[in-house]
Amino acid sequence: MTLIETRDVDIRHGANTVLRDVNLTIDRGEIVTIVGPNGSGKSSLLRALIGAIQPAQGTVTRAPGLRIGYVPQTLHIDPTLPMTARRFLSLPRRHATADLDKALEQAGLPDLHDRQMADLSGGQFQRVQLARALMEKPDLLILDEATQGLDQPGSAAFYRRIEEVRHDLGCAVLMVSHELHVVMSASDRVICLNGHICCEGKPEVVVSAPEYRAIFGTGTGGALALYRHRHDHDHHHDHTCDHDHEAAE
Repeated sequence: MTLIETRDVDIRHGANTVLRDVNLTIDRGEIVTIVGPNGSGKSSLLRALIGAIQPAQGTVTRAPGLRIGYVPQTLHIDPTLPMTARRFLSLPRRHATADLDKALEQAGLPDLHDRQMADLSGGQFQRVQLARALMEKPDLLILDEATQGLDQPGSAAFYRRIEEVRHDLGCAVLMVSHELHVVMSASDRVICLNGHICCEGKPEVVVSAPEYRAIFGTGTGGALALYRHRHDHDHHHDHTCDHDHEAAE
């Protein structure tokens, strides 16, 4: 079942076109990762998908009654403000205690109900944000660089939890990530942006892929191979990979 589909979407900020001719679908149960250099339009695409901004042209079609859970890139809470994890999950509206407990358990934090948010580690803080997104019982879970600031073991543990959530809830997961090991291990499909969809397909570890290491760096032993992908649109075409990316900062 298709949850979201875009057709010929352009996104502009003022006179600047940040994305052009974006055609994609997100289906129930799949994990899709969006990659690309800084300024490639990743966050703009997410905002268009959730309805926070309107495309300059083209259409975004969401399944009727689509429920979206969103884990933002960053969230700052005043450390002097007393707030337990349970209270945080009750904002902006109260939920039944059983629902709060279930969301924390799904996020891997069954024993942190009464811990102060200011006392949580980075990984625990992100999992509480995940629990808050799961309160919506999402059909689609969106994560925007959700492991930024975590070390590699923390990131790997977080995304293993995401895979478990996908399995348990049957939801789709859409992630933005710069982390190559996450792309390789956790994704069913990768969409590479650089102002447009320059390539799309299944991720696979290969011995050497210098054009993608230019984007992702060489911090992992593997590399990323993205294959041509034929779209099922009225005007069939292949997406081939552009090689004019700049290294991500």
